[in-house]
Amino acid sequence: MSVETKLPYDKDYINQFSKDNNEPEWMTSLRLQALEQVEALELPKPDKTKIGKWNFSRFKHLAEGDKISSLKELPEALQGFLDEENTPENLLIQRNHSVAYATLSEELKEQGVIFTDIFTALKEHEDLVKRYYMKDAVSVDEHRLTALHAALMNGGIFVYVPKNVEVSVPLQVIFWQEDPEAALFNHVLVVAEENSSLTYVENYISNNETEETLANVVTEVIAQNNAKISFGAVDNFAAGTTVYNNRRGVAYRDANIDWALGQMNDGNTVSENITHLVGDNSLSNAKTVTVGRGKQTQNFTAKIVHFGKNSEGYILQHGVMKDSASSIFNGIGKIEHGASKSNAEQESRVLMLSEKARGDANPILLIDEDDVTAGHAASVGRVDPLQLYYLMSRGITQNEAERLIIHGFLAPVVNQLPIEAVKNQLTQVIERKVY
Repeated sequence: MSVETKLPYDKDYINQFSKDNNEPEWMTSLRLQALEQVEALELPKPDKTKIGKWNFSRFKHLAEGDKISSLKELPEALQGFLDEENTPENLLIQRNHSVAYATLSEELKEQGVIFTDIFTALKEHEDLVKRYYMKDAVSVDEHRLTALHAALMNGGIFVYVPKNVEVSVPLQVIFWQEDPEAALFNHVLVVAEENSSLTYVENYISNNETEETLANVVTEVIAQNNAKISFGAVDNFAAGTTVYNNRRGVAYRDANIDWALGQMNDGNTVSENITHLVGDNSLSNAKTVTVGRGKQTQNFTAKIVHFGKNSEGYILQHGVMKDSASSIFNGIGKIEHGASKSNAEQESRVLMLSEKARGDANPILLIDEDDVTAGHAASVGRVDPLQLYYLMSRGITQNEAERLIIHGFLAPVVNQLPIEAVKNQLTQVIERKVY
């Protein structure tokens, strides 16, 4: 038996919502076509995780948020993501479904860099958005949740870096779910043209411990020939938010997409992080850490598909489970026929801190080409007593020794985040969740 999935939002609502946002005709049409497909399509079927009873239909679709004139007006929890000494030059804050704060340096503006909310992008850069929106990376009709996203998209970001432009300072976005019932159907679209580079970091935060809502987020990252994109994220949704997060990348010839994802949600979560290495000599590193607690259920899939010759894909997943939390970690390396000289490597490790915690690490290699290199490693277990003994023999208490081991276990991803304040904030979230 599954929960009621009928949406409280119909064709008339979608039409009016699109009209209120002055969207182009093609976007309205895309929304309406997606709405028609929602009921016909099935929910995704993540491995070993039943999501039929999860909340994907009870939420508030629209919630405005007030603008702020100064970053000092932000709650302390959000200020922790910002560098206290250096005011961010390139920052956007989405408060519920409204832009509360936005700034981009004059230098980047002069170079043609676009860093704005998705609705402004649809008005001012329609052709660029239309070229990439739910085409190369994520399709509307993949399953019910992608169609639902396309129909009800209510926020998000558009980043565009022109050819031969290197953005050396990170672009940072904070998605602030202030209204406890507001659903986030964010669409994040990041495009780097030939020979360009950028670093993008996003943070999700909410406080709805009991109120039920949904985050249905789709991210499309496009790296054109010889482009480099570093994508960092800290997801920190509260227990009341059911999360479906689909982060998808496409890398063309000599392009590079690196992911560093801190997935610290307290609610039930399905996360997909998939990269298609389309071009020859393309490269992707996909790193994820998570801490599960309480009774939450999580399913994480990291997948790199090799199409181009000499492409390289590296997956690293580390998870810590406590209480009665359970998580599935799927690391999938797929080398298609013709992708000769490619290399697919993956490592999935789960550390369990309590008897009722459950973790499952599944390394999967799918190889359709002979002349390749591939390898995998996986482990599920508890804190190594020999490591504890060694640290305690140096005068460290058992609790502090366990803490050090856990931080060391998660460090490979935490240390990859390019903004020191975000790195520190993730460390604090880990501390709070584990202890």
